[in-house]
Amino acid sequence: MSVSTAAAAQTVCAPLPVLGRDVTVPLVTGGEVAYAALDYAASAPALQRVWDDVAAYAPYYGSVHRGAGYLSQLSTDLFENARRTVAEFLDCRADDQLVFTRSTTDSLNLLAAALPADCQVFVFETEHHASLLPWKDARVTYLDAPRSPRQAVETLERALAARTVSLDGGYGPALVCVTGASNVTGELWPVRELAAAAHAHGARIVLDAAQLAPHHPVSVQDLDVDWIAFSGHKLYAPFGSGVLAGRADWLRAAEPYLAGGGASRKVTRREDGGVDVEWHDTAARHEAGSPNVIGAYSIASACKALTEAGFEALVARERHLIEKVRTGLAGVPEVRILSLFGDDAPRVGVISFVVEGWNSSHFAAALSAEYGIGVRDGLFCAHPLVRTLLGGDPQTQGECGAPEAAPGEKSLNAIRVSFGAGTPDEHVDRFVAAVRELVSDGARWTYRTQDGRCVPAV
Repeated sequence: MSVSTAAAAQTVCAPLPVLGRDVTVPLVTGGEVAYAALDYAASAPALQRVWDDVAAYAPYYGSVHRGAGYLSQLSTDLFENARRTVAEFLDCRADDQLVFTRSTTDSLNLLAAALPADCQVFVFETEHHASLLPWKDARVTYLDAPRSPRQAVETLERALAARTVSLDGGYGPALVCVTGASNVTGELWPVRELAAAAHAHGARIVLDAAQLAPHHPVSVQDLDVDWIAFSGHKLYAPFGSGVLAGRADWLRAAEPYLAGGGASRKVTRREDGGVDVEWHDTAARHEAGSPNVIGAYSIASACKALTEAGFEALVARERHLIEKVRTGLAGVPEVRILSLFGDDAPRVGVISFVVEGWNSSHFAAALSAEYGIGVRDGLFCAHPLVRTLLGGDPQTQGECGAPEAAPGEKSLNAIRVSFGAGTPDEHVDRFVAAVRELVSDGARWTYRTQDGRCVPAV
């Protein structure tokens, strides 16, 4: 350990308690080992605090909003208090709406469905597919991958300045969609500067905070974004819930995302046999059906837990772990860390890399089967970005192909290690040691492709 890393270890907080920290898994080479969960960017383990809060509420679970009974009233209060807690966590404006959804993907598809007519959307090719793909009914401009934060702002400014004229002869509404932290490189994006550029050109901006909110404080007002979207399952809160928070006007003007009970204020029959519907203009307009009250409550619980732990301490701990991993991987010449903005760019605990002479799926399978370490391999639902970072050329084919790759790209994939508030030092130390051993000594087992996955051969 370097002097700086050792000093940091004495000042950062302990990892937050999470479920699964004591789980052991079998190794193909024999025996068992404590599982090292290093795939936080996909789904973070639930905080013990969140699980305890949900367990305490579970006996009192009831219908929300439309029940007269005690449990229904209690559940309604809990659901709406969760909305206020999350809004406070995000530092929302007083007149913002906060809609509970299923995920970041669901949130951005909801916003896409609420876009005004003839809206132009600007999105970088570096986005996760959740941010890249929902805008199919709008006029979309895809922006090339920038190689620095400044270039990102300059690229957006040029694109906005060159906006095409809309059908009525004006520029019409426009929306910029950008990530807060890359799910591939972990690098932080210049959100505040991008928001300023968007607003200077009459556009709005939505922030995909799926990878940012679990690692850094996020303020809607400080960043000056119009909307923010994130997922509970990346914020240490399971149960399939997400959030879209921000400006109310487009949401109020749009047809309900789903038509059904809860979204409707009044429904009447017409003389011609049809029905007339008066929709809510609150968040309920886009929350039809029985809401996921446990999912909403778990997000609120996680928000409270992270706030009480203190983001300053959590960020310091994560920087300590990032330094451990990056320093360890830098000591293996065969390893190449993927980056858009360079080694000095600030980042969260998400690092992707490739290993010379290895197919990434094969390497990830060996980490799991021989060392009990869970990472992710493939293109990470960010295919254009990973192809850009890898240069678009497949590496030498290994024993196993990439699970997500297209024909002819079976070895165009990478390995991603990700961690956060619940990760102990031992897990990243074991990961770095395993990488070194695999590169120097090779796998101790043979592997084959089964159902698109690289698995140990039996």
